[in-house]
Amino acid sequence: MTDELADDPRKLSALVSRVSKLASEYSVPSVIVGLVADEGDTTFPEYVHYLQSALRVEDAIFRMTRERAVVHLADVDREQAVQVLDRLAGAFADEFPAQAPPNFRIQFYEAGADIGELKVKDVLTRIFVACTLH
Repeated sequence: MTDELADDPRKLSALVSRVSKLASEYSVPSVIVGLVADEGDTTFPEYVHYLQSALRVEDAIFRMTRERAVVHLADVDREQAVQVLDRLAGAFADEFPAQAPPNFRIQFYEAGADIGELKVKDVLTRIFVACTLH
């Protein structure tokens, strides 16, 4: 893993394409999550690194900037996605007690079989326009 704090944009396009394909061709629901931290938050990049190591193989994370990330959770609904991220945030706080607990805004987008073809700009609009504090 590199020390860069942002991923190649082509990775996001591939992630969104995969979500569309899983939903439309295989009827596998997914949730795309937008995570946003306050500018200069030093814990958030560490939390994103932790998520990368804690997520399942079929899940993915895309680091947009130091304070923004997109998470793809496959084969879950919104309620399950909330539970997964709550559990991982708790595990992060337990494993790194010296770090401040994760404090970020979060927005969920559930992609079901009826979504059609997703476009990156549509997904980003849905998960970053109205992020709420979590």
